[in-house]
Amino acid sequence: MLHAALEMTMTMRLVLAAMVVGWLWFDAVVVMGDVGTATSYDPPYIPTRCPGYSKEQFPGDGLFVAASSGVWDNGAACGRKYRLRCLSGLRRPCKDDTITVEVVDVCRHNPCPSTLALSNKAFDAISRIPNAKINIEFAQI
Repeated sequence: MLHAALEMTMTMRLVLAAMVVGWLWFDAVVVMGDVGTATSYDPPYIPTRCPGYSKEQFPGDGLFVAASSGVWDNGAACGRKYRLRCLSGLRRPCKDDTITVEVVDVCRHNPCPSTLALSNKAFDAISRIPNAKINIEFAQI
């Protein structure tokens, strides 16, 4: 009887350890990105600082961004894709969607008001409130 109780205790410990490791792994996978801010920016979107200078350079779904100088990386960011989601903001603006955006330009304002300036369509996909400044998580894919 004592042997059976010890086996059960060991089994419970193994199950608990597996659950903790699984939770830690899931948490690490889900939160693997940088945190920054986002605003929207209005057309005209052309000309841009990325090569192309035409409507064909933009992704067909309209989900693109202009990068602040920290992300811009002297133009190396052109064409990079980022997965991003809204984390927070005033008046609870966040939608639950995660979107993929492409860098097509550098932010036109100096200093840039946010880490990423999203096209209106991209901003609308993740925020309920237009023209807000939101906190985002983003990761290069």
